[in-house]
Amino acid sequence: MLKHKEYRREGPDYRFGEQVSFNDIKQTFNLNHIRIGSWVEEDEKHKAANLIFDSLADLAFILKLPPHALGLRQTLNLAFGSGGQKGVQAHYIPAHRELALAKNAGAGALAHEFWHAFDHYISSKSYHISPVGISFASHCWLADVRPIAHPLNQRLEQVFTTALLTDDGGDANDFVTRGLALDKQYGGQYFSKPTELMARAFEACIESYPDISNPYLVNETLTSSLATAGGYPDLQHRKQIFAALIGYFEPLGEAIEREK
Repeated sequence: MLKHKEYRREGPDYRFGEQVSFNDIKQTFNLNHIRIGSWVEEDEKHKAANLIFDSLADLAFILKLPPHALGLRQTLNLAFGSGGQKGVQAHYIPAHRELALAKNAGAGALAHEFWHAFDHYISSKSYHISPVGISFASHCWLADVRPIAHPLNQRLEQVFTTALLTDDGGDANDFVTRGLALDKQYGGQYFSKPTELMARAFEACIESYPDISNPYLVNETLTSSLATAGGYPDLQHRKQIFAALIGYFEPLGEAIEREK
């Protein structure tokens, strides 16, 4: 249960011991709407607000983004403890642009699901896609959809190249090959999807960031059955992917700051 569980976080103190509210989260990170389940008790709401605030603040800090950028220009919605699926920590609902966290099982999945939200949001800014339907930038990249010419979009494509291709760019790398092997093992098409590969690569880089440890934001990319099975990039590969991520997000953050 959320109210009885402790999450040992190490990192900057953003709240200085103060209790924050879900409204503080909405304003600080420029979210569009927050939906809280009717079964969430008041003390659970208070604890969750602090955990989610710190997690989003950690994410902004690691990516060198201004906090308000995480709301994806006020298009991202957040749901907590509302309509979760049994056994599912969290999920992103593209049709509603909603990142949904389960009340008692949402810990550790926020970074993974945030990538899905970003991947969805940025697709129309980085590729020439139809205004109808749902697209993800990582899938557009793999499908050779024509990119929109912009220096930042070139940097985003470098993120995909670094995460998913061999050093010479000529073939799928070992991380992708391991995803294909997992799909074969489980008889499905999930682990090798570009959207899922990138979400796992992203969360792995966040967990491997040396100065912050936050199990509510991300967990189990280092020690879990999926990690043991090769479902995440290895440590050296994470360093390369993270360098590409910062090469993209830092100038993106600077561009957003210049808009003020």
